[in-house]
Amino acid sequence: MNTDAETVVRAAYRAAEGSVLDLQGFMDLFAEDGVFNNVVAGESYRGEHLGDQVAYMGALAPDVHRELHRFHVMGNVVAVELTIQGTFTGPFETPAGTIRPTGAALNIPTADLWYVEDGRIKEFNCYVGLSVMLAQLGVQPDFASAVTASAAVRR
Repeated sequence: MNTDAETVVRAAYRAAEGSVLDLQGFMDLFAEDGVFNNVVAGESYRGEHLGDQVAYMGALAPDVHRELHRFHVMGNVVAVELTIQGTFTGPFETPAGTIRPTGAALNIPTADLWYVEDGRIKEFNCYVGLSVMLAQLGVQPDFASAVTASAAVRR
């Protein structure tokens, strides 16, 4: 197996495709102490949880596909501009309850930074366009509640 950074990262994207969804294959690409950071959500995954976000997206949109727009390799660092695409056919769990699938098309702008050492992923930082994703899922911000809450803080 070719272990250069680009090959490893492309293998990770392939394993995360809805038509493939190879969670073990995805996790096996990481170093023993590798980490997957969902930066926007402030979450980090290690060990047996490295595939959790891949599984989550596969459940939310079983036809999930990552359209790779720009792929930049700088030694062992790979930067990728992409969109996460799919159809909202799985449940979306929220703190207020479950949003039922609507069949909406998802096209979520994303940027990923991958750090590869010795042919294995040491760190993966994923920056998902969360506000775009939520809007596509039908989740709208509640600005009125935020204004009310901020007014209460001023008193």
